[in-house]
Amino acid sequence: MHERERHRIILSAVQEKSVVTIQDIAELTEASEATIRRDIAALHVQGKIRRVRGGAEAVHPPQLGNLAGRPFKVSESLNIDKKRAIARAAVDLCDPGDAIIINGGTTTFQMVHYMSGHRMQVMTNSFAIAEHLVKHSKNTVTVPGGVIYREQSLILSPFDNDAIRNFYARRFFIGAQGVGPLGVMEADAQIIQSEQKLMHQADELVVMVDSSKFRRRSSLILCPLDRISTIITDDGIPEEAVKMIEDAGVTLVVASVGLQVVKEDSSSVA
Repeated sequence: MHERERHRIILSAVQEKSVVTIQDIAELTEASEATIRRDIAALHVQGKIRRVRGGAEAVHPPQLGNLAGRPFKVSESLNIDKKRAIARAAVDLCDPGDAIIINGGTTTFQMVHYMSGHRMQVMTNSFAIAEHLVKHSKNTVTVPGGVIYREQSLILSPFDNDAIRNFYARRFFIGAQGVGPLGVMEADAQIIQSEQKLMHQADELVVMVDSSKFRRRSSLILCPLDRISTIITDDGIPEEAVKMIEDAGVTLVVASVGLQVVKEDSSSVA
């Protein structure tokens, strides 16, 4: 990853969490801790962040009310080839005229690049997904009412009487912070509340996660493995994760990154 991209990720991360550790940033950027220390030192000299023991902190603390988890802009370029392969496999499951729900996330967002020729009924709580589909496709797009959380590009509502309860879908496509023996994991209780509302409106739950998510854990469980219909991942999935999915009776779709070809409109932004 280029230095400029690492610096962008570091700046976004400290605005989200106020204080981030060297280890956190190294995981985000897949760079060595020595490299991250140099990046932090450079940004500190430029006055963009403050260097602290073991990490960095924001010069101006983030506003209250942000959701837990990585900001959309931090995550969207990570493992991008894997995300696009997974997204293409997800769209391949859809038929013309289908009604589907797409949860907000950087992996699910990549679906939009393969949906320009489709005519489906789409509900999404992602501002980024809705905006792209309205501009670059003929799909019918529905969004629930609520507050837009800019960092995650999510539309979330605390109310039960929103558009969600009036929409029925064949499939619900979601990403996740992690997948393990206990099920699908997320980092924020409000996100889980929204996802559980959406789950009730679809026949099938399709989880879209790159292979790194089988090695990650989070503090909150969205649902157990047996609630999932299909998991779509890339060909880097560990063997133990394959066994875990098969033992749970979940359909596994492995997208080949090497054979993946992107067909997207020229005005789209990955």
